[in-house]
Amino acid sequence: MDESKKRHSRLQSFIDNPSKSLWYLAIPIIAGMGIQTLYSIVDMLFIGRLGGDAIAAVAFNFPIFFFVMGLSFGLGSGVTASIARYIGSNDKVNADNAAEHAVVIAFLISLLLTSLGLIYGKEILFKMGCTLEVLPDAWEYLKISCYGLSFGVFSGFFRSILAGEGDMKFPMYLFGLGTVLNIILDPIFIFLLDFGVSGAAWATTISQIVVFIIFAFMLFVKEHAYVQFKLRDFSPSYKIIMDIIKVGVPASISMIVMALGQLIYNRMLATFSTDAVAAYQVGGRIDMVVFLPIFGIASALTTMVGMFFGANEIEKIRYITKYGISRAVIITSIGSILLYIFSPLIISGFTNDLQIKKIAIDYLRVIAFLFPFIAIGLTIGRILQGIGLGMPSLIITTIRVIGVAGPLAYYFIFIQNKPLEWMWYAMFISGIIATLISVIWLLYAFRKFLVAKPL
Repeated sequence: MDESKKRHSRLQSFIDNPSKSLWYLAIPIIAGMGIQTLYSIVDMLFIGRLGGDAIAAVAFNFPIFFFVMGLSFGLGSGVTASIARYIGSNDKVNADNAAEHAVVIAFLISLLLTSLGLIYGKEILFKMGCTLEVLPDAWEYLKISCYGLSFGVFSGFFRSILAGEGDMKFPMYLFGLGTVLNIILDPIFIFLLDFGVSGAAWATTISQIVVFIIFAFMLFVKEHAYVQFKLRDFSPSYKIIMDIIKVGVPASISMIVMALGQLIYNRMLATFSTDAVAAYQVGGRIDMVVFLPIFGIASALTTMVGMFFGANEIEKIRYITKYGISRAVIITSIGSILLYIFSPLIISGFTNDLQIKKIAIDYLRVIAFLFPFIAIGLTIGRILQGIGLGMPSLIITTIRVIGVAGPLAYYFIFIQNKPLEWMWYAMFISGIIATLISVIWLLYAFRKFLVAKPL
């Protein structure tokens, strides 16, 4: 009873003070992702000391991991939005049932992806354009990572469940712990034990196992969450499955499309050199730092818009949408300026290779101008997920990656014989187009769906 009151008062506090509540939800996400991004940067710093081929070995794995992340995080978005709407409408039974469905989905995804990775991983890397010099390290890195994949997928779904009820702090602490452990283990496995590139994979796998064990203990033994898990009594619900799928599947596919875009770009970059692939990987890690606040704001918007939609608080949705998007644009604009100015200094911390440095700096100084537009598109996508619309994000992402960026880059590089930096221009143009479509879709969706329901 006390727990139920606490959760209800959290919903009411969101309604009473939406702008403050946005930061209440966003800051733990930003902090947690900040620690994870710190690990990503530190990991690349360690791997960078092994040489350009080592960086490339990890870079060729990135589309695969992005695919895994896309599938699990995308469906997790459906779980978050579903639970948030059920809690907003005070439907505790279906909120619990949605959480149980999430656990079952996590199990099925884990089983499928681990099997595919271990059986076909090496062949996939080769077909993605991984060179023979880099392939042994790339395959070893992927194979070891597959051992921890299931634990990472489950932990991601646990985080999505808690996000749906507005609990961002506990996942932040737990993923922060895992990231710190990963940072500690990295130099031990890479250098002290002389495992090289595979050492980074072992450090990640061990950290994922530790995080999963703590998550499972707190949720199933200590019953930390507001939602309750009664898996022995679990029975599939078509309504809940569709509720998760209509947001989660498009979100998953959109991230898979982005992974496909990474694959296409890696193959194009590989025609220049492995240095180009490595530079793109380093630049991508730095991009993540700028977008930390935006991911936090966007994730918070999914929860808040979902709860407000379930509670029929239409004007609150309009208010928090304007507030969230405007803050995202301000933050990324500042980040863009700083990154443009200091990119040479930042890149120097990752590699001593002059060619990789030059390519990475050129990439960042083009893409930096796109960041505010990406912030608009990203937050709009998560807002639409909150009201139960997953398809817009998928369609817009497909247009951006498959319809514009890939073909335009191919045209510039292989038909017009333009230099490497024209690949970055193709990304920039596609990002602007996607943002314009996102804004139009948001305005249309609000006119159609944000109509107050009779009480």
